[in-house]
Amino acid sequence: MPNKIRCDWCGIDPIYMDYHDNEWGIPIYNSRALWEKLILDGFQAGLSWITILKKRDGFIKSFNNFNPSIVARYGDKEIERLMSDKGIIRNRMKILSTIKNAKLYLEIEAKKPGNFSEFIWSFTNGTIQKNKLDSMQKPPTQSSESEAMSKALREYGFGFCGPTICYAFMEAVGIINNHLVSCHKYTK
Repeated sequence: MPNKIRCDWCGIDPIYMDYHDNEWGIPIYNSRALWEKLILDGFQAGLSWITILKKRDGFIKSFNNFNPSIVARYGDKEIERLMSDKGIIRNRMKILSTIKNAKLYLEIEAKKPGNFSEFIWSFTNGTIQKNKLDSMQKPPTQSSESEAMSKALREYGFGFCGPTICYAFMEAVGIINNHLVSCHKYTK
């Protein structure tokens, strides 16, 4: 796989190359999986994505496999456990936001299972937006769709979901295809 043409951002780091080839930009429709990605993108705020990828297993373990029903019930004991957990990003605001976001996710899903996925995909009317980027020198970091998603999530009460985070999230979960046109993943 090292000879394949990839997007510039993944370079030659095996972790990034694997993420690029097997996850980034592949459409996700599962509500819980979308919630997990949104949480991880929120934890990335102010950090590099490689930091999150290297700690992802720690996040999964520490947040009970990102089971929103469990995370929503976290209290002071779990918060203190997470604040001392070196396997994750120990940011109290992000941890508290994750707990709150789990509760809000459950509210959305209680109305109709799969509703979170429908909500997330509604900002592009359920379609994948395919950009035609020739280089990553000045890739977009926001769009009108990511701004609308951010606004709707924040109005609902979600935290760590600004328009730039939402844009990165939309790229990661395949709502926006920002693979370079020269990348082997672009047409797939």
